[in-house]
Amino acid sequence: MRTHYCGEVTESLIDKSVTLCGWVNSRRDHGGVIFIDLRDRAGIAQIVFDPDKAEAFSVAESVRSEYVLQVTGTLRKRPAGTENTHLPTGMVELMVDRISVLNKASALPFQLDEADVNEGLRLKYRYLDLRRDVMQRNLRLRHRVAKSLRRYLEDNHFVEIETPVLTRSTPEGARDYLVPSRTYPGQFFALPQSPQLFKQLLMVAGFERYFQITRCFRDEDLRADRQPEFTQLDIEMSFVDEEAVMGLMERMIRSVFKEVLDVDLPDPLPRLTYDEAVSRYGVDRPDLRIPLELIEVSDLMQNVEFKVFSQPAKSASGRVAALCVPQGGGLTRKQIDDYTAYVAKYGAKGLAYIKVNDAGQGRDGLQSPILKFLPDDVVSELLTRTHAKTGDLIFFGADHAKIVNDALGALRIQLGRDLGLLEQGWKPVWVVDFPLFEYDDESKRWKALHHPFTSPKLGESADFDPANAYSRAYDLVLNGSEIGGGSIRIHDPEVQQRVFATLGIEDQEAQEKFGFLLEALKYGAPPHGGIAFGLDRIVTLMAGMESIRDVIAFPKTQKASCLLTQAPSPIEDIQLRELNIKLRRPLEKTKADEAG
Repeated sequence: MRTHYCGEVTESLIDKSVTLCGWVNSRRDHGGVIFIDLRDRAGIAQIVFDPDKAEAFSVAESVRSEYVLQVTGTLRKRPAGTENTHLPTGMVELMVDRISVLNKASALPFQLDEADVNEGLRLKYRYLDLRRDVMQRNLRLRHRVAKSLRRYLEDNHFVEIETPVLTRSTPEGARDYLVPSRTYPGQFFALPQSPQLFKQLLMVAGFERYFQITRCFRDEDLRADRQPEFTQLDIEMSFVDEEAVMGLMERMIRSVFKEVLDVDLPDPLPRLTYDEAVSRYGVDRPDLRIPLELIEVSDLMQNVEFKVFSQPAKSASGRVAALCVPQGGGLTRKQIDDYTAYVAKYGAKGLAYIKVNDAGQGRDGLQSPILKFLPDDVVSELLTRTHAKTGDLIFFGADHAKIVNDALGALRIQLGRDLGLLEQGWKPVWVVDFPLFEYDDESKRWKALHHPFTSPKLGESADFDPANAYSRAYDLVLNGSEIGGGSIRIHDPEVQQRVFATLGIEDQEAQEKFGFLLEALKYGAPPHGGIAFGLDRIVTLMAGMESIRDVIAFPKTQKASCLLTQAPSPIEDIQLRELNIKLRRPLEKTKADEAG
């Protein structure tokens, strides 16, 4: 139906007959001559209708935005002074001889060139939203990233293998999405949260290097970087240690950024231990573009009169940390109160501070309601340790260590953005040596920090103290976002049983849920490890977007619904009966029911 794409018509085609197809991007009537910008997947071409071509001109008069056209004409150079140097096709235009309206378009629910369109409207009419230039760029970028990743892995002898989408529920992470079985009444499949167990079985099977760009499903509360269904690049290797996996993967990430964005990432990528990351930045996914760091001052505060500081400083589970903000002394009392309210969302009961009006005067140059509780030697060491200068402000967090880390870690990010401290560019970092377990105070039991198949740090020993055990895990963080995480796996069935027992999974339950894995590990399972990268998150960062919804063709809302198809939706009774399912009805009608 066409001889060329709109974005391909250049001066090399002048005086040639050209046929184009596409959508009307815009239409302009300039005193009897009609100009239309025609858009297709490759770009935009300007087409011109002259009254001398009466039949084509008459049709062009009726054309509106987003009509689908086929046009044929002769390409010519644009008149001097009318060129558009911002477009690859901006030096030429098509003088139309014939036009066909392939389809009309109703009035749009929003204009495609509007910068600020309600996201709910965008998602409801996603097929229109995807016509916008930014969305076209994002999804084409996603394609290039996936192609680059796949090519790198194929060049490094990985085999792409699909794993099941209907599998067994193993609720040790987020909630599973469950699928009822018609042929096995009362029983359910689960959609995979990841292909973790299957890729380990592929290592037992001897494939040695596996990858898959796969869909995963997690029924969890959503936020900007989460979706109920998402895409990850899943990778597993045999006969490797941490260095082998991390080395190969960081070369892959450098290769993708160079190929797709022409960006050179550091070589090698920097590393932080988990303990160092949390101590210095409050989180295990630090945004290194912000130069602020948390500074440990618990030792200074153990004997001060201020119990808000001394009690957590003396507690084994407590922490007192400082955050020095360059030129933060200019913050108003209202701004400080706003930051105090902000950290309260993370459990902080307050936000103490010291303004450094004149660092050269020591104590006399400081301003704070807490100074009267701090002796001279503590004040002096505070200024030394925080490297505070005149005009700076020092914030403090004092509480249970997790609350301090969460609150000051979040405050660090907020201050960095508010005060213009966020550096440009890319700051990747490996975070390694994670704890193997974390204790859940609510359920009073240990939980796996990553997943229960992660190998302990000191080899595959069945003897470890859960409170002090570290794992052979590693996460790749980019600009404060975890884009990949993995570990060396357990390949000894005895160690795997011990980890299950630590997690409160007794032998019978372990056999019911993971018996197939334990059985497989008995038949010569090689040492193996792997990693999974969040493709959505990587593309979001590369595209400079705020939400992964902007790099997914048909995403869900933050309430896990699809506004386009109105999913989820009720199911007819006949379908429920086939699945042996009966819906529970509320015992009492709600006021909304009664009103309806």
